[in-house]
Amino acid sequence: MDLVVGRVVKAHGISGEVVVEIRTDDPEARFAPGAVLRGRPRSGAEREYTIESVRAHGGRLLVRLAGVADRNGADELRGTVFLVDTAELPAIDDPDEFYDHELEGMRVVTVDDAPVGKVAEVLHTAGGEILAVKADEGGREILVPFVGAIVTSVSRQNATIVIDPPEGLLDLA
Repeated sequence: MDLVVGRVVKAHGISGEVVVEIRTDDPEARFAPGAVLRGRPRSGAEREYTIESVRAHGGRLLVRLAGVADRNGADELRGTVFLVDTAELPAIDDPDEFYDHELEGMRVVTVDDAPVGKVAEVLHTAGGEILAVKADEGGREILVPFVGAIVTSVSRQNATIVIDPPEGLLDLA
């Protein structure tokens, strides 16, 4: 399974650098000079890119890729997503930590085993992680804070998240 770790937003300057929106919790490793990433453009064939240099730029990265020497080449990469195979990710030793892709698609039920929906996305906010759950009934989106007081258990084996929602949480939408 492919995991998006970054997306080219636009070209930067005239020497071929691109602005990359970070979508990984480990940008230092993923975008280190010499790292090779698979890139999937909006149209065209997927290919590999080697990182030549990288520097921080306002919450994003300025990345120079081997073979991209000017603004025209950088402009052609706009919208390209950089991918890694989830099989290449290191195992997580802590049973209370998860990769986003492990949670996405999991079934969500209450402590009383009442079905709630499925995790559509994990949102990363300044206040912490939030599970965007697509409700079984009506398909509305329910935002569930991913905190111990609400999420009582996560089972990778059963692909199930059990929640103990405070009063009214499931009524918000």
